[in-house]
Amino acid sequence: MSSQRDAMQEKVVNGKGFIAALDQSGGSTPKALGDYGIAADRYSSDAEMFDLMHAMRTRIIKSPAFTGDKVLGAILFEMTMDRQIDGRETPEYLWNERGVVPFLKVDKGLEDTANGVQLMKPIPGLDDLLARAVAKGVYGTKMRSVIHDADPAGIAAIVEQQFEFGAQIAAHGLVPILEPEVSIKSATKNEAEVLLREAIQKLAAQVPATTPIMLKLTIPTQPNYYAPLVAEPHVQRVVALSGGYSRDEACALLAQNPGVIASFSRALVEGVSDGQTDAEFDATLAASIGAIYEASL
Repeated sequence: MSSQRDAMQEKVVNGKGFIAALDQSGGSTPKALGDYGIAADRYSSDAEMFDLMHAMRTRIIKSPAFTGDKVLGAILFEMTMDRQIDGRETPEYLWNERGVVPFLKVDKGLEDTANGVQLMKPIPGLDDLLARAVAKGVYGTKMRSVIHDADPAGIAAIVEQQFEFGAQIAAHGLVPILEPEVSIKSATKNEAEVLLREAIQKLAAQVPATTPIMLKLTIPTQPNYYAPLVAEPHVQRVVALSGGYSRDEACALLAQNPGVIASFSRALVEGVSDGQTDAEFDATLAASIGAIYEASL
């Protein structure tokens, strides 16, 4: 393992802080831009939309508050990985200028709901994408599927799919973040989490001890319910998604789960906007990062 990768691993495993999710993709980009204050009439093509999104992400990454002191890692959309900041590849800029470990979102969205869950769509060309990520200095990946109901067959299928892709990713030397999200709107959220933890523990026990994985999970209904997963020897980190909670709600709930750190997206950028001056933007982002950092300790 290279010294750079060793340093990234040390930060991910033992560092204090959280992982920023900057990985909104095609389907979620218009809403993310809208929340940032950029309405759809500001762009007339996907290319223009993604240019504006990259400008937003660049503004976040270059903000004085966005450093490895409190932000351990950042999950990037594929197009962000392939773009540059100040003439440098985004993953390289993140690590060498900000001290933030780069991750890559690799899934291609969700299938329609069946058995109470949404599996991931196929990921064509995954091996090529993973090889490019390795070449660009990316440390790990993330992929999301969604659980709506406590359906044993559906949850078993979700977890099996996550671990299958995880093995393919790990074969490239990358650390997969498995994200079987339980919807916070589920009427059977607690029951789903019981089934989910059981399914994850069963498959995690079959992963070679030398193969690290990470888990990204909805903050559980029962505080500290995922403590056994935090304690799994080859689980480098258990991180929590904000899942639609406000930042204050998400931070308060997260704080009840020792050993679990945040990986927030919407909650991270809550309150920042395109119309703010740089000073206003930086102050708002700094307050958000500070709150999420404290909840992750």
